[in-house]
Amino acid sequence: QVQLMESGGGLVQPGGSLTLSCAPSGTIFSINAMGWYRQPPGKQRELVATITRGGITTTTDSVKGRFTISRDNAKNTVYLQMNNLKPEDTAVYYCNADLRGWGGARDYWGQGTQVTVSS
Repeated sequence: QVQLMESGGGLVQPGGSLTLSCAPSGTIFSINAMGWYRQPPGKQRELVATITRGGITTTTDSVKGRFTISRDNAKNTVYLQMNNLKPEDTAVYYCNADLRGWGGARDYWGQGTQVTVSS
């Protein structure tokens, strides 16, 4: 059974940096788009950034210039480099992947990792 495993969250001061990582466990045949979403306290989940298998990225306006999404296809891993973090970036961050495993092709979600930006 495929699961997406996230790591790298934590507590950081404003202006600091964190890097999130996400990779699937289990048997994977192919991975198409991967992405990061976040859910701030009391708000709905929102898109942060996506990246295609070929490396084409999209980034939401509120994090442009501060966050960078990348992926290593050989490792089936997607990263989110977050710089100059602000208190409003505080949220649970979720990894998403459109991938094909034994169960066919569908969207998978990670369990979420907490990022807290506070002094």
